[in-house]
Amino acid sequence: MKTLRAVWRALRALAHVLRGLWTIRTEFGRLTPAQTQLVVREWSRGMLRIMGVELVVRGEVPTHGPLLVVANHLSWLDILVMNAARPSRFVSKADVQRWPLLGSLITGAGTLYIERESRRDAMRVVHHVAERLQQRDVIAVFPEGTTGDGSALLPFHANLFQAAIAARAPVLPVALRFDDRLSGEPHPAPVFVGDMTLVQSIWSTLQSSTVQAVVRFGAPTHADGRDRRAWAQAMRDEVQRLREAPLDQA
Repeated sequence: MKTLRAVWRALRALAHVLRGLWTIRTEFGRLTPAQTQLVVREWSRGMLRIMGVELVVRGEVPTHGPLLVVANHLSWLDILVMNAARPSRFVSKADVQRWPLLGSLITGAGTLYIERESRRDAMRVVHHVAERLQQRDVIAVFPEGTTGDGSALLPFHANLFQAAIAARAPVLPVALRFDDRLSGEPHPAPVFVGDMTLVQSIWSTLQSSTVQAVVRFGAPTHADGRDRRAWAQAMRDEVQRLREAPLDQA
């Protein structure tokens, strides 16, 4: 039964991806930023419904930028879940661009890519993010740099916090969780870590019927004289606090 459900969901998800790619190529060029965000949000919510993932949003969802959103990183689903809650322009590691179909979709949504091993490329992205923040964009980044297993946060890389300092923009901490909606315990299906392949993680998610994605928005904060490392550590602590908050807490 689980296999049949997963196959049916996979077919519907593939059709949804293809519709998304068609929309990007035929409509995005003539839509306003606000219209584009609405399309991205509704497409993302539709994909979560197809995959059987319940979305739960807590905290005050930001309505406008400039804003640098920082979140913990658990899964290939993170960008989809965050866009379903509040569309943003993401900064992502470059290998995401090479993911089959999903890479084209993520690229089409305006993602900025970074070669984390290259110091020169990291500086290029910092300058680009600062420019976008000065234009009042909402930019989202996963400062851990890679996915974790959800048991603990990895250290936050501080480079992109420099962009917020340069643009005098606030940083908004966001915590992501994938729970089992029946037990309330962490759900292992969407986690993408270690030797697990992308296909294995997707298939595991498609087979499940109890995945609940929880997005909890914190409060925007300014640097207030802190350097990028101190600010990154403070935001890591806040994401950790938000991640551990009970689901019934507003």
